[in-house]
Amino acid sequence: MMVHEHNALTAAAWIAKFAVPVPGAETGDTPGVTLPLAGLRFAVKDNIDVAGVPTTAACPAFDRRPTAHAAVVQRLLEAGASLAGKTNLDQFACGLNGTRSPYGEVPNAFDPRYVSGGSSSGSAYVVAAGEVDFALGTDTAGSGRVPAGLNNIVGLKPSRGLLSTFGVVPAAQSADCVSIFARTVALAVDVMLAAAGHDPRDPYSRDIAMHRRPLPARFCFGVPDTLSFFGDAAAEEAFRDAQARLVALGGTAVTIPYAPLAEAAALLYESALVAERYAAVREFFDAHADEVIEPVRSILASGKSYTAADVFEAQTQLRAIAQQVEPMWRDIDVLLVPTAPTHYTRDQMRADPVVLNRNLGAYTNFVNLLDYAALSVPSSLRADGLPFGITLIGPSGSDLALADLGQRYHHATGLTQGATGLPLPAPRAVPGLANPAPQTMPIAVVGAHLSGMPLNGQLCERGATLLRTTTTAPTYRLFALPGTTPPKPGLQRSAEGGGAIALEVWAVPIAQVGSFLALIPPPLGLGSVELADGSWVHGFICEGHALTGAQDVTHHGGWRAYVASRATATATTTAD
Repeated sequence: MMVHEHNALTAAAWIAKFAVPVPGAETGDTPGVTLPLAGLRFAVKDNIDVAGVPTTAACPAFDRRPTAHAAVVQRLLEAGASLAGKTNLDQFACGLNGTRSPYGEVPNAFDPRYVSGGSSSGSAYVVAAGEVDFALGTDTAGSGRVPAGLNNIVGLKPSRGLLSTFGVVPAAQSADCVSIFARTVALAVDVMLAAAGHDPRDPYSRDIAMHRRPLPARFCFGVPDTLSFFGDAAAEEAFRDAQARLVALGGTAVTIPYAPLAEAAALLYESALVAERYAAVREFFDAHADEVIEPVRSILASGKSYTAADVFEAQTQLRAIAQQVEPMWRDIDVLLVPTAPTHYTRDQMRADPVVLNRNLGAYTNFVNLLDYAALSVPSSLRADGLPFGITLIGPSGSDLALADLGQRYHHATGLTQGATGLPLPAPRAVPGLANPAPQTMPIAVVGAHLSGMPLNGQLCERGATLLRTTTTAPTYRLFALPGTTPPKPGLQRSAEGGGAIALEVWAVPIAQVGSFLALIPPPLGLGSVELADGSWVHGFICEGHALTGAQDVTHHGGWRAYVASRATATATTTAD
C-alpha cells in the first residue's frame, strides 16, 4: 500500500484528531500514587461529548457543542490518560459495518478492501493500528464487539449501567453501553475500572454487584445449536478451533438452544423497540431528516410508525423471552459465540447494506436486551490473513470473571497485538477477582520436546512444568518426518490403522505461549489432541501433505521408543 493511500485510510478513522491531546491529570488525591492510566492515550467515538469540541454522531448537521465532557471522558482524564481525538462511526451509531458515514468508510486494519465493523469503526481501527492505547465506543447491538473481532483487538462490553452514558448521544438509551477497545484484556479492564461508577445524571446508571470469583477450573461453555457463517468456511473452521482451545483451557461444551436468543435479537430492529432509536434523536430528525444518510434515515423513520401500545407489547415479549432463557445459566458458566460470523468487503456492503449488516450482528443483538456482559477477544488469523474473534457472554456483573477467562484465552492464541505485530505483554491478574485461575496452558508434546529429548529445554526455559505422562486416544498415527533437525515426528488423527501414542502434557505459562509457538516450524502447528481418557488438550499436529513418503512409526507406540529402536539398530550394525 502506498503511503498516501495508508494516510487516507487512517484519516477516515478520525473525525477530529487533536493537534495537542487533551491532557490527563498529573496527580491524584493520594500523594506519591501513580494514576492508573498515566501516560496512556485514548480516543472516543464522536457520539461521546468532549468539552468545546463538536459532537456530530457522524451527521455534520447535528453538531452539538458540549460545554462539559461526558462522564466517562472526565473519569478517564482524571485517571491520567490523555485524549487524542474523536473517531468516525456509522451515523447515529446505527450500523455494524463502518461504511455509513459522510466522513468516509473506515477500512479493516488488516485489509482495506474489507469493512472494519461498526458502528464504533474508527475507535477500533485506531486501536488496532496502534495510534492510541485504547478507545471508547458504544454498544447497543454489538458495536463494541463486531469491530473488535474484525480487527484482532479486545472489545469489552460492560454490564449495562456500569459505565455512565451521561454525555453520550443515545442510540437506544435503555440498551446503550459505553464500550472499550484495547489490544489486551488487562488494559481494557483497567479502563473499565477507572471509568465505572454510579452516576445519577444517567437514568440507567446503577450499582452492580460484581462477581468476585473466576470461573471454576472445570467450567461449561454454551455453544448455539444452530450456527450460520453465511458460507464462510474459514470462519466456521476458526470457530471449531476456538471451541477446542476452550476445551484445552478446562471447558466442556454444552449445546444450548439459540432460537430464543435469536428471537430476542430480532426485536431490536423488527419490533416497536426500534422506536427508541427514533426517540433518541426525534427533535433533530423531524426537522432535518434529509440530512440523515440511507439506510440510517429509513431505520430511524420506521420508529415513527409504532404506538405506545406496540412498545409495551414488544417489551412484554422481551421479558417473556428473558424468562424462557434464564434456565440456560443453570447448565453453563459462560456462553461462546463468534463475534462476527464472516467478513465482507466494502463493495459487498455497499451493494447490500441492510442484509449484510444484519448478518454481522447474528450473534450480538440479544446481549444488551437480555442484560448480559460480554467480552470479545481475538482468536486466530485465518488463512486469508483476516482476523477471527470470539465473544464470551455472561450474566450482568460477570465482567471480571469473563476478563479472567478471556485473558487466558487471548494469550493462549499466540497472536500479536492488533495490526501492530507487537507480541502480547505478560498477562496480569484481574483486579478485584479472588483466587484467579492459573495462568498456564496445557500443551501435549509427542516428539523432540519430550523430557530428555533435544528440544525439551525450550519448555523448561519458559518455566513450563510437566503435568502428566499419558497417551493419545487409540486413533492416531505417528510418522518420522524426513529432513528435520533434530529429528521430529508428525502426529495425525486417523480413521483406521491408528494407535495410542505416548505423550507428555506440559503446563506452559500463558505469557510464554507465543514465544514457544514461534519456535515450531511448518509443517507442524498447534491443534487439539484427544487423550486416552477422552479429554482434549492443545498439541502439535502435522499438515497432511508433509506425511507423503514419511515413515509410519505408529507401531512403536511413541517417539521415544522409535528413537531407541534406531539407536539399537545402529549399535547392532556397528558391532557387526
